[in-house]
Amino acid sequence: MVPIRLRYARKRAKLTQARLGALVGMEIASSRSRISQYESGLHKPSFDMVCKLAKVLNLPECYFYTINDDLAEDIIEIYYNKYC
Repeated sequence: MVPIRLRYARKRAKLTQARLGALVGMEIASSRSRISQYESGLHKPSFDMVCKLAKVLNLPECYFYTINDDLAEDIIEIYYNKYC
């Protein structure tokens, strides 16, 4: 997972790290620090966790793995045009 994608998606959804963690089923006490670790690249989430994050953030899973910024924006545009 590309860490900056998670931070961007979370901020775009106007969620705090703690709230996002809670929405994907993390324990409230550790949710903020775990999301922070994902966003900083200190820890990598499992694919199952990326799927949960994608669902809560209303984005396709592939968005979180794309290195190219332009392609990431295209993915968002295509996804929203087709599914939203």
